[in-house]
Amino acid sequence: MTNITRQNPEDDWFKPLSKDKASAEKVVRPSLSYMADAWRRLRKNKLAMMGLFFLVALMLMAVVVPWISPYSVTSTDYKNQNLAPSLSNWFGTDEAGRDVFVRTWYGARISLFVGIVAALIDCVIGIIYGGIAGYKGGKVDMVMMRIVEVLYGIPNLLVVILLMVVMGPSLTTIIIAIALTGWVGMARIVRGQVLQIKNYEFVTASKSFGAKSSRIIRKNLLPNTMGPIIVQITLTVPSAIFTEAFLSFLGLGVSVPFASWGVMANDALPVILSGDWWRLFFPALFISLTMFAFNVLGDGLQDALDPKLRG
Repeated sequence: MTNITRQNPEDDWFKPLSKDKASAEKVVRPSLSYMADAWRRLRKNKLAMMGLFFLVALMLMAVVVPWISPYSVTSTDYKNQNLAPSLSNWFGTDEAGRDVFVRTWYGARISLFVGIVAALIDCVIGIIYGGIAGYKGGKVDMVMMRIVEVLYGIPNLLVVILLMVVMGPSLTTIIIAIALTGWVGMARIVRGQVLQIKNYEFVTASKSFGAKSSRIIRKNLLPNTMGPIIVQITLTVPSAIFTEAFLSFLGLGVSVPFASWGVMANDALPVILSGDWWRLFFPALFISLTMFAFNVLGDGLQDALDPKLRG
């Protein structure tokens, strides 16, 4: 008679577990931090990543090209006036024989500098002002936000013109003019976020332990508002760049022979009908691409930093 060996029941019990071990390891992964998870979701947004890569390349080219180019931004060569794009002058030349390619990248320096500096100033003032208004609340919040509403209604162009009369036209005047009223948008966003977060349990716990208001704002409230703040910065920078280009186009920006995209567009406007299309095309193209890149990056960051979409 054939002996039938009974299988150990424990083997049947642990067999499914051993089969699913690999799949279980795939499910159980180390949890990602908030910023790491946001970066993971941002990378899935192809349009936002294209905008990010364009802006990084723009910054690198703005630094490198005027430094390594054989052409100068300010030197003139009247023998080579208004030359069309060629292998020697990729973007052509202007009415003074200056290389448009080098001037375009130098203009990127000016525009990015104005945009980034103005955004940083707006960020600092807006975060402090909005954080205090939202945390204090009551009459303090009411008075502070009425001041914001008054400043919000003042046109930037009027502020710039008044500063031009007092300080004279310059890049510093444009930055000061943008910063004087540009921070109100950041302040309103931070104030709204702080009003929402300040009643959370972890903030109440900090108050019960006797933490100072400045510490609560710095350690508890502001870190939880970084998502909207970062998104607002990506929208403030292109707004400042466009404002600088517009003011330079009106002749209120940097002085000739130095270049910005607005100055180049202003110089090219009288000769656009004569066929020198490249003088207006390239600065206008880079203004448009930069605006588009910042906006798609801001939209991507808004989706990536939204806590409701985390998971």
